Amino acid sequence: MSQEISTEQIAEEINHRRTFAIISHPDAGKTTLTEKLLLYGNAIHMAGNVRARRNQKNTVSDWMKMERERGISITSTVMQFPYKGHVVNLLDTPGHQDFSEDTYRTLMAADCAVMVLDAAKGVEPQTRKLFEVCKQRGIPVFTFINKMDRPALDALELLDEVETVLGMQPVPMNWPIGDGDSFIGVFDRKKEEVFLYDRTVRNQSISPETMTTLDDPRIEETLSAYQFEDLHTNIALLDELAQFDFDALMAGEQTAVYFGSALTNFGVQLFLDDFIQYAPEPASYEADKGIVEAEEPTFSGFVFKIQANMNPKHRDSVAYLRICSGRFERNMQVNHTRTGKTLRLSRPYAFFADSRAVVEEAYAGDIIGLPGNKLYTIGDTLTGKGQFKFKSIPRFSPEHFSRLINRDIVKQKQFLKGLQQLETEGAMQVFYEADAFRRDPILAVVGVLQFEVVQARLQDEYGVETRLERLPHQLSRWVDGPEDQIAQLPWRYGILRAQDNEGRLVALFSSPHELEYYAGKYADIQFRDTVN
Repeated sequence: MSQEISTEQIAEEINHRRTFAIISHPDAGKTTLTEKLLLYGNAIHMAGNVRARRNQKNTVSDWMKMERERGISITSTVMQFPYKGHVVNLLDTPGHQDFSEDTYRTLMAADCAVMVLDAAKGVEPQTRKLFEVCKQRGIPVFTFINKMDRPALDALELLDEVETVLGMQPVPMNWPIGDGDSFIGVFDRKKEEVFLYDRTVRNQSISPETMTTLDDPRIEETLSAYQFEDLHTNIALLDELAQFDFDALMAGEQTAVYFGSALTNFGVQLFLDDFIQYAPEPASYEADKGIVEAEEPTFSGFVFKIQANMNPKHRDSVAYLRICSGRFERNMQVNHTRTGKTLRLSRPYAFFADSRAVVEEAYAGDIIGLPGNKLYTIGDTLTGKGQFKFKSIPRFSPEHFSRLINRDIVKQKQFLKGLQQLETEGAMQVFYEADAFRRDPILAVVGVLQFEVVQARLQDEYGVETRLERLPHQLSRWVDGPEDQIAQLPWRYGILRAQDNEGRLVALFSSPHELEYYAGKYADIQFRDTVN
């Protein structure tokens, strides 16, 4: 056990924590920005490129085989690094809409979010969906408008889109100087200084920056006459726009906006410096005993993610735990609220993508990993003292369904083990048709790409080859109500009667119209789209 420290020291450690998630539409540059933030935090020495050549370094946050092959983020990853006296916990989320449930769970563990927008495309559909989750969670959102090194929409047009589409008041903290090939830097409004940048070979190191003023002749030499005039006009107009209000940012009414290019490192450090200053400290969490404050001396936390086979050689499973209050120490005994058991946590990990290191202590705001194949499920609460539960993480109603068939019955044990593990992770839900002779599991997912991920992981991690039989159903609902009315539903004529692994009744519908009809006809039956 580490030495005792005072309550004041614990509070100071907690106040230096910053825990945030990065969200975006696919291809907006989220993973590239993640890499560059790690680069500035001295966590890595060379940033990867999502679209790199084979001989270039892969991105650190995309560690799964399928992620590396496709250049997309499939699962959330957690990375911790120090920066200017702070401990930064960065949660890189999947951008693809088919994995939005994983992103939702990850946002439950974040105190704020960084929303990455493509400067040429603005607010895209998945961005809107993810922003709505942030809004529901009530967490502040910072905006990084990326890819200014490519032809971009007008900066004022981008700000207007953020305000009209997302309903937040955008406050530009810096302003781009040019775009595409003429993008050479940003004007920092707070410092009233210009930061000019030089592009580097393959963008593999931190770009040198030069502090100067708007009168620097290099600006006029680089920009066209129209761009130069437009730059000065827009900067003069900025003071007429909304001014930065920290309380409004924390309330979700404003978003601090930064322009830059993650690929070329333009504006990334300016953003990171501001983010460390303005991002919220670890927040309180709601539990059945009331609000749990981060500064409370007693340790507590909840499991928001489970990941198996990060190291396939060890066949391990790791639970990601958000520490909500107090101080965690290695080898401490904790209460596992769901089971009532007392556990000794002897090998807690700090994460860096797929790398890990045993940690002696951690504080509210930190994310740690707990090994254990069967101990944890998503939503579990661990406490140093007492028996209470944090607000549960809901499961969402799937929209795509397929029977999953094992091609080799000899590997049925591996098939069932892999299926159980992947469901524990939240990669999909498993239903079984009720009262049916055929017991092939039904995979239920939010997005169709999840089917491919499940099959690929069963093959790569468990050596099990499978095939899918798609079902025609479009949505599912958990069913509660009077048994006599439930029995009257047309189970044999369109609605498929199933059960989840908790034994709860699930109805699979062929269309939203069908659900609407029977929900109206049987008013006493509840058709729930989420379950805790």
